[in-house]
Amino acid sequence: MDTIAAIATPLARSAFGIIRLSGPETLQIMDQLFAPVNGKPLSAARPRSMVYGSVCDAEGRVIDHPLAVWFAPGKSYTGDCDAEIHCHGSPVVLNEVLSAAFAAGARQALPGEFAKRAFLNGKLDLTEAEAIVDLVDAETAEAARNAASQVDGALRRVAESAYDALLDVTSRFYAVVDYPDEDIADASPAETDAALSGIERSLSELLATYSRGRIVKSGVATAIIGAPNAGKSSLLNRLVGYERAIVTDIAGTTRDTVEEKAIVGGVLLRLIDTAGLRETDDTVERLGVERSRAAAGQAELILALTDGTAPDDEAVRLAEQSGKPWICVETKLDLTKSGGKREYAVKAPVVRLSNVTAEGFDELEAAVAGLFPAPPQSGTLLTNARQADAVTRALEAVRSALRALRGGMTPDVVLTEVEAAANALGELTGRTAREDMVARIFERFCVGK
Repeated sequence: MDTIAAIATPLARSAFGIIRLSGPETLQIMDQLFAPVNGKPLSAARPRSMVYGSVCDAEGRVIDHPLAVWFAPGKSYTGDCDAEIHCHGSPVVLNEVLSAAFAAGARQALPGEFAKRAFLNGKLDLTEAEAIVDLVDAETAEAARNAASQVDGALRRVAESAYDALLDVTSRFYAVVDYPDEDIADASPAETDAALSGIERSLSELLATYSRGRIVKSGVATAIIGAPNAGKSSLLNRLVGYERAIVTDIAGTTRDTVEEKAIVGGVLLRLIDTAGLRETDDTVERLGVERSRAAAGQAELILALTDGTAPDDEAVRLAEQSGKPWICVETKLDLTKSGGKREYAVKAPVVRLSNVTAEGFDELEAAVAGLFPAPPQSGTLLTNARQADAVTRALEAVRSALRALRGGMTPDVVLTEVEAAANALGELTGRTAREDMVARIFERFCVGK
């Protein structure tokens, strides 16, 4: 096995940066690179203890005065012998130290190679490894909490409980077949049915978390629709916190969709500002209106804006017909506050706000949070298509096994489906993962992780 090295922090000026090493030659390389001020080699220091010293290049010239630490095999992140050098955060310094590590015998780590070694050494399962990426990429507090819980094994424990239950079914069958003289009691059809039914419920509940998990990780595609000058671009700008879209009094300013992310009510929204809905002879604007309608059709949430000073219900009608979650947003509250409230005969939440004064935005946040409530507990949400696919196939196999059992099929038919369910569920955690699938997962990681 090679000893690998990589810069584990972003290459930008900062207070400090970290170079990581892992592999059988880690301590020998560190003893060449790093000279502790106490005169003893780093390999003589206690594991997990920070040591101050200097790091030199291949010619013995001092590059920096960092801290260094090493981790013993079996008690490190990867399971191999690991080390870290905590330098000052100059990109030049970090690259020089990394080059010195290469000169001493290390090679450049591939994307995700540290985490892949941790998986192969049994320090992480695939759900925990993927959660590391989710934690790095988290854009909301809920996403971070869910990922942190999965790093601690919350999703793995749910999956392994179902996996172990499937193994109990298969092991009992094989025990009866392989050891006929041992007088092992065969499981009755009723017992097997009860076991499989419990597994089916568990997997169904797990699969149902995917819709929320996808929202937590990727956000909600949200179309902002309305007539020209209804305040769509102003709303986008107010939500994202800067002038992302052009705002003028001229109708038809927005000709194409404008996309940006914002956290509203604790929910990550992928906002899409659209062209105003109206009939027009302008070819370019007409294309923009068509894209607006398409965006509403593809969205997971619609904010249907109506101008409080000149109500236009086209956006409301489009949102109602879409069948999607939506919010009726009456704009320009600062200009209509003295007048009577207009009533809307809709089943969606109604929010009145001002993009100028920001009045009413608390109600908008509450409406979004009400449509996408946080789950009662974090950590057990499926967050990507690979995970959902594995659970889906496992669930389908369990249901097939139940149909075979209840239809009076022979035990080997039931067993085939149960084993297929176990194999599919094993892919979720990595127990039965294929090499090519594992490679694809870790290729998504950044270098140094």
